Parts: sequence; C-alpha cells; structure tokens
Amino acid sequence: MGWWKDSIDIVKRQDPAARTSLEVLLTYPGIKALAAHRLSHFLWKHHFKLLARMHSQFWRFLTNIEIHPGAQIASGVFIDHGAGLVIGETSIIEKGAMLYHGVTLGGTGKDVGKRHPTVREGALISAHSQLIGPIEIGKNAKVGAAAVVLTDVPEDVTVVGVPAKVVRVHGQKDEAIIRTLQEAREASYHSSHL
Repeated sequence: MGWWKDSIDIVKRQDPAARTSLEVLLTYPGIKALAAHRLSHFLWKHHFKLLARMHSQFWRFLTNIEIHPGAQIASGVFIDHGAGLVIGETSIIEKGAMLYHGVTLGGTGKDVGKRHPTVREGALISAHSQLIGPIEIGKNAKVGAAAVVLTDVPEDVTVVGVPAKVVRVHGQKDEAIIRTLQEAREASYHSSHL
C-alpha cells in the first residue's frame, strides 16, 4: 500500500478540491496514469518493450497523459489535471514533485543516453512549461507557467519566461543573488551549445 498511500496523500495535501481518497482514486487522471506507468515501467525493465509501449499508449488514450515506460517516477508524485502532459523516456521525477497540465519533459532530438529532465523532490512545474534536454530542476524549485527551461534550475529558486530566468531565491527577490545565478545559468547554456 506504500505507493498508493504516498500518491493519494500528496494529492489530498496539495489540492484543496480533493475531499476523499475514493474521490482521488476515481476522478484524478494523474493517479490513473501514474498507476498504469508502474506496470509499463515493470514491463520495460524486464525487456517487454513493445508490450510496455502498447500499455502506455492505451493509458495515454484514456488519460491524455503520455508517460514513456522508461521514465523513472517515484511514489508521491502529483500530476494535477494532466491533460497534454508528456514525460520522456529518460526523465526522472522524485517524490513530492508536482506537475500540471501541458507540461513537457522533453528530449533534444536523436541524442542517446540521458536526454530528458530530472525533477528533484518537491519541485513544482506549472502548466504548459517546456523542460527540454538533460537538465535538472532542483529540490523545491518552481517553474512558472509556460516557461521554457533549457538549463539547470538550482534548488529553492523560481524561474519564469521564455527562456526561463530566475526571479526568486528562497521565495525572495534578492537582485544580487538572482543576477549571479542567472549569469551562471547563461554561461552554462552557452558553453554547452558551442
């Protein structure tokens, strides 16, 4: 019951509209998609790749949430609403992360190996955000709605915009720290795309 308890508890903790565990089980597509992913991921890891993909596509049709069977997702992840959400093959999502509808954890083309984002514990990824490439979203970081994130986001930072820029650190607007972090992020992006 550990996975189910963790997954239902985070929904009830984070969503004031979630009144009961039964309501969450019956009406939240994110729970259904994550539960189905557990079987898809099991099949993927045991080399039943085609069956895993077929299973994940069936649940994509039912929930409008696409999770590649290769993605590694911890218990206690909350997908709120979920419509149009896409999680790529090498994505890693840790416990306590929250993702809204329209989010893409996408790759960068035909690269092999780790090519999708890692979302650390407690991170919040707002609606329609696009996280592209093998980047890391730090613990308790926040990504604003419709942001395009191409570089790592440090922990306890809020980023917004296209491309995403740091606007808060530890919930505060400290201009000096924000400028330093943003310069480091831009330098990292430019050095990795030469």
